[in-house]
Amino acid sequence: MTVKKFNLPDVGEGLTEAEVVAWKVKPGDVVAINDVLCEIETAKSLVELPSPFAGTVTELLVEEGITVEVGTAIIAVAEGAEGTDGAGGDAAPAAPAVEMPLYGKLPADDDHDDNRPAGGPLVGSGPKADAVKRRARKRPAGSVEAATVAENAEGTVQDHQAVLEAQAAEVPASHRTTPPRTAVAPVTEAPVGQVPATPAQAPQATQPASTPTAASRGAAISGTISGLVNKVLAKPPVRKFARDLGIDLADVVATGQRGEVTREDLVSYQAQRDAEHDQADSFWGASKKPQDQRVERLPVKGVRKATAKAMVESAFSAPHVSIFVDVDASRTMEFVKRLKVSRDFEGIKVSPLLILAKAVIWAAARNPSVNATWVDNADGNGNAEIQVKHYMNLGIAAATPRGLMVPNIKDAQDLSLKELALALNELATKARAGKTQPAEMQGGSLTITNIGALGIDTGTPIINPGEVAIIAFGTIKQKPWVLDGEVIPRWITTLGGSFDHRVVDGDLSARFMADVAAILEEPALLLD
Repeated sequence: MTVKKFNLPDVGEGLTEAEVVAWKVKPGDVVAINDVLCEIETAKSLVELPSPFAGTVTELLVEEGITVEVGTAIIAVAEGAEGTDGAGGDAAPAAPAVEMPLYGKLPADDDHDDNRPAGGPLVGSGPKADAVKRRARKRPAGSVEAATVAENAEGTVQDHQAVLEAQAAEVPASHRTTPPRTAVAPVTEAPVGQVPATPAQAPQATQPASTPTAASRGAAISGTISGLVNKVLAKPPVRKFARDLGIDLADVVATGQRGEVTREDLVSYQAQRDAEHDQADSFWGASKKPQDQRVERLPVKGVRKATAKAMVESAFSAPHVSIFVDVDASRTMEFVKRLKVSRDFEGIKVSPLLILAKAVIWAAARNPSVNATWVDNADGNGNAEIQVKHYMNLGIAAATPRGLMVPNIKDAQDLSLKELALALNELATKARAGKTQPAEMQGGSLTITNIGALGIDTGTPIINPGEVAIIAFGTIKQKPWVLDGEVIPRWITTLGGSFDHRVVDGDLSARFMADVAAILEEPALLLD
C-alpha cells in the first residue's frame, strides 16, 4: 500500500494561498478519482478540490479554517487494495509518504455549464435541511401582492423588476410609445458599459392603441403575472409551504434533481432566516458590559481581503470621474415583455439587464477607448500605454455569500440575444451557489453593476481593477415624464458611470453614455 499526500494546488492564476473551508471526507473514507475532497476559499472564489487518485483517506493534514500556502500537503490517501476496503487508516501499515506534485488548474466545472440551479446547497447559507424547525414568520399584509409575483419569478439579481414589469400593463398604450430618435443629443458625463441586443432580435416600434378600460388593464396584469408562474420549479405542496412561511421561492437555492425547490430547501432557508432574526434581537448585547467588551472582531481574508485591496488600489490609482443620465426605458420594458412570451425565449430568464448589456456592447464598439486598460511602464522604460481591447469580456458585479465578485462573460460581443440571456442566467446561478471559478473572474474589460436589483436609483461605482469604465444600472420606476409637452407616466431609470480619466475624458464618456441611453430608449436602433 502506498500513502500519497495531496498538495494544495494553484487553482487560479498565480494564487499563493487558500483557506480550507470545509472537508467533505474524513479518515477512513474511500475516495475515487475526481471525488470532492474539500472546499477552499482563495482570494477570488470558493473552489471544490477533486481527488487526483483513488484510495482510502488516512489523515487530514490541515484543519478547517486554516489558511495555508500553495504546495502545502493537506491530505494523505492510501492507494492499493489494502487501502480501499473501507477499514480506515489503520487497515495496514503505512508505506513511506510520497509527495504529490502541484497539478495546476482544476478541471472545468462541467456540472454547471447548463442553466440549471446548482445541485447543492448555497455555501454559507446557514443551517442545513435537517435543522430544527422554527416558528413561521408572516409577511406584512401590504407585501402580499408583491410576494405573490416574486415567489413565482426566477431567482437572479434582476428579479426586483418583476412587479414593476407586471404593472407596466397599466400604462395606456398611447403613453408607451415615443417617436423614434433620429439623433442622439449630447448629455453630461455618464458611466460606462452595458451589453447590446442582437440586430435580428431587436424590437419593432409599437403602434398606438386606444386607452384600455380598467377591466382590460386588470386582465393584462393578470396575464403578465400568469406568465411568471412556474418560473421557479416546485411542486404544489412546496409552493403552499413557501406561502405559509412567507418565503419567496426565487430566494431559495434549489437542490432537487431537476433543479426544483424541495421542502428541505425551504426548511433550511427558514432556519437561516430565523437565525438571522434571532441574532438581530440580541445584536446590541448586554448594555451593562463595558463598550470595549461589546466589539466583534472579524478577520479580513479570502474574497473580502482581495476585494478590499483591489478597490483601494483602483480608487487611489485611477482618477475617477462619474456622470449620470436619466433614461426613458419604456420601450425596453415593452421589448422585455415580448421576449418573455416569445417561443424562442421559453424557459429563459429575461430582464432589462439583458438589453442594457447589449446596449453597452453596441456603444463600446462606437467608443472603443472605454473598453481598454491603462498599463504603467509598458515598455520597461517608465512609459505607459493604453491597450484597447477588440473583444468584450463583460463583467457583472454579483453580491454573494462570500463577498463581492465580478465574473465576466467571455467574448460577449459574439453572442446572440438568446445566448447572452443564457450566459447571464448561468453567471447569476453559479455566483449565488458559490461555484464561480477563478478563471471566470479574470480578464474582464468592462463591468455592469445592477444596483437596481436592490431598489437603488443610482450610485458612483468604483472601477474594477484593469478596466477603465463601469456602469451602475439603477432601478426602473414609473415617474412623470414630459413628452411632446405633455406630462405622462413613463418607466424611468438612471445610469451612473465611473471612468478612468487618464483614458476616458468628459466628451468620450458623454458620447458613450448617450449611446447606451439611446438603445434603452429605442432598442430598434440595434438594427442599424
